[in-house]
Amino acid sequence: MEAIRPVGRTLLRDRAYEAIRDAIVAGEIEPGAVVRDADLAERLGLSRAPVREAFSRLVDEGLLESKPQSYTRVTPLVAADVRDAAAVVGAMHELVTGVAVPRLTGADLDAMRAANTRFAAAVADGEVGLALRADDALHDVLVRVSGNRAAAATVARYTPLIRRLERRRFGEGGTCRSAGLHERLIEACAAGDVDAAVRVTAEIWRTLADLADDLADDLADSETPGGPGSG
Repeated sequence: MEAIRPVGRTLLRDRAYEAIRDAIVAGEIEPGAVVRDADLAERLGLSRAPVREAFSRLVDEGLLESKPQSYTRVTPLVAADVRDAAAVVGAMHELVTGVAVPRLTGADLDAMRAANTRFAAAVADGEVGLALRADDALHDVLVRVSGNRAAAATVARYTPLIRRLERRRFGEGGTCRSAGLHERLIEACAAGDVDAAVRVTAEIWRTLADLADDLADDLADSETPGGPGSG
């Protein structure tokens, strides 16, 4: 597990949380897998206490589910949960975009362009992790410039639920969101066109709701006798 590796002694609870979250999102710990604090504490080079605190946070955020005195395991991909998360995260991005566009500097726009260049290259190379990190970097410029800490916290909390599905689709031969949509967003930002930037942002995040609908269809097919997942 590349994301599960020893961490330093600073902010152990947060470092444990980030490592386990990233491993879940990357699919290194698969949906349905049982996780044990002792095992992960050993992998991370930590005591069990920060790992247990990380588990509690991940349960609260929907990446783990726990039955007291029985198990803690990775939650399955649930279409409704992804759709709900995409709606919330999309609304937050529309909000911060509307605030941030008039405040963007040339350096901010350059950072967005550089992130989109990395995004397009990663998609072309089939590097899903790099693509999603570049995607985060692009949109994080707008989140940061908006200065809305509540929106930033909401985005950070619910984006991992969406990333799990994006990684799955990419691994099945699908594509990440279009670099062309990012280019349209950057052009609107550079022109100071708030309305256009918000519209493109809404379009970008609407594609994630479509992915959730596709997941729901796949799950329905797999449960249908004779469907793709049967037999």
